[in-house]
Amino acid sequence: MGTEMGLVLVEGKRALKRMALDESGQGTTEYAILVGVLVVIAILSIVTFRGKVQELWDAIASGMGSL
Repeated sequence: MGTEMGLVLVEGKRALKRMALDESGQGTTEYAILVGVLVVIAILSIVTFRGKVQELWDAIASGMGSL
């Protein structure tokens, strides 16, 4: 029974080492941060240039209406 416990501990240690060296989730986290920053930039741009965006939207809408 002591040998089995030792094997479990060795396997557990190996699994922890593999998880510590695994970086597959890092790319996903970096991508999520990048997307979040881009969303914040887009929102700030729309709020800052609201008047110009409204003029552009009205011009597009009137152009589509005349088709």
